[in-house]
Amino acid sequence: MSNYPSSTSTGGGGARVVGGQANISGPGPEVMAADTLQGDKVINSRGENLGEIEDIMLDVPSGRVAYAVLSFGGVMGIGDKLFAVPWSALTLDADQKCFVLDIDKDRLKNAPGFDKDHWPSMADTTWANEVHSYYNSRPYWQ
Repeated sequence: MSNYPSSTSTGGGGARVVGGQANISGPGPEVMAADTLQGDKVINSRGENLGEIEDIMLDVPSGRVAYAVLSFGGVMGIGDKLFAVPWSALTLDADQKCFVLDIDKDRLKNAPGFDKDHWPSMADTTWANEVHSYYNSRPYWQ
């Protein structure tokens, strides 16, 4: 059983935040610049390293964060497999300064992924529904 909240979305469908305290004099951890999250480590609930945040994808018409692109495998960025992870499937651990994705490493290896030169059409609803279903996450547009 995970020590982190369930990855099921509540309310606006955003990533959950645990730990940390709101900074009265500046942003975070509830509101942060997207580029400050790129490169953040992603672990699972067992503490195993799953990779890092490569990109954050916005649904421009709705103004919502749709996916975090997770880079996994490879060495020094070469041979990495990329995964579009629904934003609501992640938990930001503000104390550890990392994201938690409640998934086994082997299950992640078998997740629908892509390489840096062959990105999927993330606006394709069939693809998007499959991704959200794989991570047991409610689609952000619902």
